[in-house]
Amino acid sequence: MIKYLEKSGRTMEEAIAAALSELGLSEEEISVEVLERAKSGFLGIGAQPAVIRVSYEVPDEPAATAVETPAPAPKKAEPKKVEEKKAEPKKAAPIDESAEFAAVRSFVSGLMERMGVEADIEISRRDNGGINVKLSGSGMGAIIGRRGETLDAIQHLTNYVVNRDNDKHMHISVDAENYRAKREESLTKLAEKMAEKAIKYKRSMALEPMNSYERHVIHTALQNYEGVTTSSTGVEPNRRVVVSYVRGEQNENKPQSREWA
Repeated sequence: MIKYLEKSGRTMEEAIAAALSELGLSEEEISVEVLERAKSGFLGIGAQPAVIRVSYEVPDEPAATAVETPAPAPKKAEPKKVEEKKAEPKKAAPIDESAEFAAVRSFVSGLMERMGVEADIEISRRDNGGINVKLSGSGMGAIIGRRGETLDAIQHLTNYVVNRDNDKHMHISVDAENYRAKREESLTKLAEKMAEKAIKYKRSMALEPMNSYERHVIHTALQNYEGVTTSSTGVEPNRRVVVSYVRGEQNENKPQSREWA
């Protein structure tokens, strides 16, 4: 007799492995039909699992004999002492888990699940009324990405989705393993190094292309730096900061920066 079992998984191989584990069979004992192939979406959004149908043969059940030996009467079961295992309390959300916090947590946790990353999510209120989201756990390298590009994309998506139906816009900052603070420190040191070069060689120094957040860090780091001024040039995604040497009297009245974006 042929029987069927449907299974799903992130990949076809994972679905087959799940079916074999449940049936206790080997690959030689089954036939596999692919119902849906796995699809990956942008940053895991819109991803679809692979779905398969496994067919396998089981022996026919023997016909029941005409005379059946009556089963012995069940013994009266003695009441067992059941020790109720106390469920471990789930990690509680902050006491003041507002609707805004709940919306942020719901989206970010769903996004982490789609990306296949287990992360602890800590949400707090910023002094300016915005929200900070701190992610921690294994696999944070994939969350941060090259020069923080994936982290920036996650932050952009979170701001878009959470603020989409809200009348009041709030800025949501998403960080992982304190990456942004470390990046700001690195950018500040780079800004000061380039300022020293601009003064030493009395010429303008152009930095590598950066996003608006990183350019803002450079401008802020040098806004009161004696002897230089900053500006931005170019178009996205190749927009960059230029650190310019300021001569004598110009330095006394120099602007903090010509452009912050």
